[in-house]
Amino acid sequence: MIASLNRRSLLSGLVMASGSAILAGSAGPLLGAARRGGGTRKFFERTGKSIGLQLYTLGDEPGKDLDGVFAKLAQIGYRDLELPNLLGRKPDELRAAADKAGVSFSSVHLAASNRALPSSLLLNSDKQFIADTLGTLGIHQAVVPMVPLPEKMDRQAGDTFQTMIARAMAAAGADIWKTTAAMLNERASALKPYGITLGYHNHNIEFAPIGQTTGWEILAAETDPSLVKFEVDLGWIAAAGLDPVAFLKQHSGRVQWIHVKDVKPATVTNFALNMVPAEVGAGKLDWARILPTALAAGVQHFYVEQEPPFAIPRMESVAKSYAYLAALRA
Repeated sequence: MIASLNRRSLLSGLVMASGSAILAGSAGPLLGAARRGGGTRKFFERTGKSIGLQLYTLGDEPGKDLDGVFAKLAQIGYRDLELPNLLGRKPDELRAAADKAGVSFSSVHLAASNRALPSSLLLNSDKQFIADTLGTLGIHQAVVPMVPLPEKMDRQAGDTFQTMIARAMAAAGADIWKTTAAMLNERASALKPYGITLGYHNHNIEFAPIGQTTGWEILAAETDPSLVKFEVDLGWIAAAGLDPVAFLKQHSGRVQWIHVKDVKPATVTNFALNMVPAEVGAGKLDWARILPTALAAGVQHFYVEQEPPFAIPRMESVAKSYAYLAALRA
């Protein structure tokens, strides 16, 4: 039931179809084949940045076998992990497993919606509890993974989750984005004394037109730049028909994290949570242009993330993305 969904359970259940209608806009001068050429050094080698991973990519695998999954990720080369939630575990369990494998957490997603499970760590949890939990994990950064969805979402005949959400968000209009901006400012201010930086993660629903504006424009204008940072999901930026390079330049100084997410050319411009996913380097995004731009814009963490459905086992997918990024010259 929709009332029990958090981002992980919601988005893992969405069918990323390639046949959805183009709602608006055009892909523009998006992207080309990734470049490896020239004498440029490998990007992650020359910058000293880590290739990270958002654990959402692995579905329920980490929660079932922390030690095994973390050991495999470390063997691949991943050291920097972002948590989608607490994976059904206690913070000290997570920290012990990470320490054992030689990996660490740098960020966690805090759901802002009451649809999250009651045991989840939420954005509106007691601020001392949040600080204590993140302290155990060694984390000083938290990200709101999705706009709180409208309480009323009527499912009509023939609806997918995507169309139901898109219709509900359109009906909510600008107010839902203004309320979200105010919430982000308030919670960021409350967590700042504890040394916690708060961010917001986009999908493509932020870019649906609302009169002469969009949800994203409202968030960017009405959140305090000194308090609220952005985690830019580049796969969803591409799915919205936007140029990732131009977008990162536009928001330079506010982007602290990116989700390194690729999409296939079959992805059509839409604002309804549709994409055709690919391993990084197997899609249409030009990472040799994007990653240096992200670094110049102030990005500190580069997390691989991939949406379902997967053509190969998830662990193989993240290994493939890592290998591509480790070799990328930019």
